[in-house]
Amino acid sequence: MKVAIFDFDGTLFPKETFPLLMGHLKNHPLHFQKYRNFFLRILPVYLAYKCKLYPEQKMKEYSMWSYIAAFGTSPKSEIDSFFSQIGESMSENLSEPVLDRLEQHRKEGYYTMLVSGAYEPLLYSVTKNVNFDCVIGSSIPYQNDKLSKKAPIQYIYGERKSDFINAHLSHTEVDWQNSFAYGDSYTDLNVLELVGNPVAVNPEPRLLEVAHHKKWEIIS
Repeated sequence: MKVAIFDFDGTLFPKETFPLLMGHLKNHPLHFQKYRNFFLRILPVYLAYKCKLYPEQKMKEYSMWSYIAAFGTSPKSEIDSFFSQIGESMSENLSEPVLDRLEQHRKEGYYTMLVSGAYEPLLYSVTKNVNFDCVIGSSIPYQNDKLSKKAPIQYIYGERKSDFINAHLSHTEVDWQNSFAYGDSYTDLNVLELVGNPVAVNPEPRLLEVAHHKKWEIIS
């Protein structure tokens, strides 16, 4: 089986997701009061990160947790509705070149995967009308259909992406050499290097340098 693996932020969706989520919470007619607690919680960690005192991965993971923690013990239906609202607007701004590649791979029989650090309910909402065989994102912990404040969020970032991909495909014989992967960030490198056909999409400078050096395809 051949696979085609797509990143979300900066790849299928041309922008970064988290700033949009912050704005959605801040301006939401029902949940706007949660924004202040979220912001005050992440501010010290973000400032430490900007001063190079806190690693980027831990800062992003803490921000993801803080964002969801602001919802207290809200029911799953309420959180799904919150993500559905912003997901519908984001779905109108997906990258046409990347969507074209996705459709091409589907027609050619590839197993298509969307693998991202974004929250899973957001990914499902944005791609409601886009056909992926598998969607892997950062899951939100629930207990009895309510948000669990004790269980951590498993943030899908960096090396964890390839771990989840390999786990999902562990019982399948994959033709990695003839498979494709699409990403925009240097942190996508471990996924891009899984396949014989890595594609850098609007790559950040560090990934662009690698792509040029290794003569990878670049979509810009």
